[in-house]
Amino acid sequence: MKPAAHEPRLVRVAALMADATRARMLSYLLGGELASAGELAACASVGPATASAHLAKLLDAGLVACEPRGRHRYYRLADAEVAHALEALALVAERGSHESTWARPGRARLREARCCYGHLAGRAGVALLEHLQGEGWLCSGASVAGPVFTLSDAGGRGLNDWGLDGAAWQARLASPGARRQAYPCLDWSERRDHLAGPLGSALLSHFVERGWLRRHDGERALDTTPTGHRALGWLPH
Repeated sequence: MKPAAHEPRLVRVAALMADATRARMLSYLLGGELASAGELAACASVGPATASAHLAKLLDAGLVACEPRGRHRYYRLADAEVAHALEALALVAERGSHESTWARPGRARLREARCCYGHLAGRAGVALLEHLQGEGWLCSGASVAGPVFTLSDAGGRGLNDWGLDGAAWQARLASPGARRQAYPCLDWSERRDHLAGPLGSALLSHFVERGWLRRHDGERALDTTPTGHRALGWLPH
C-alpha cells in the first residue's frame, strides 16, 4: 500500500487565512499598527471570547505576534513576510475584477494612499518609488533574498533635505550583512512596485510626523495635507 503523502505546511496556513473572521483581523493588521483584542474583535464583528480563540490560533501559527504593554496586550502581524503573503493573496483574488473593484467609491481613498505594514502604498507609494528612482536617489541591486535598492550620494543629500540622516541610510543600505533595508514590493491596487523595507517605513513615519500625510485611527487610508502637496510635489493630486 502506498504511504500517505505528507500534508504541505501551506495547507494549515491557508486554512487559517481562509476563515473570514481571521482574514478580517489579518487585513486590519496590514496597516502596521498595534491593535488590542477588543479592536480586532470589533473589526471582525465577533465577541471577545471568539476573538481570543482566533488570535490564539494565529499566534500558534506564527502569523501574528503579541506585545504586552503594561496590563494590556497588543497584536501585530508577525513580520513583513506575512504582510506580503496577504497582499499577494489579494492580488490573486482580484485577477478578474481588479479595475471594477478599485473603481468603487469606497476604495478611492485606500487606492490613493494607504499604509502597508508600515510603508506607503497605493498611488502615492508608487509615485514615491518612481520619484526616488527618477531622481537617481535609489539604485537597483540584488541580494540572496531578492532585489534591493542602494542609496546614491544624490539620494543621501535628498534625504537630508527631507530631514532624515542621508549618510546613515546610505551606510545601512550598503551593508552586505544587514537584512534588506529597501526593496520593491508589488502594490495591491496599482500592480506596480512601491518601496518596502525599513527605509520605506522610515519615510512614511517621517511624512506623518512632518504633517505631510495624515493617519486616522483604525484606518489604513492616508490623506495628503496641503503642506504635503507643497513639500512633496510628486504626490498624485
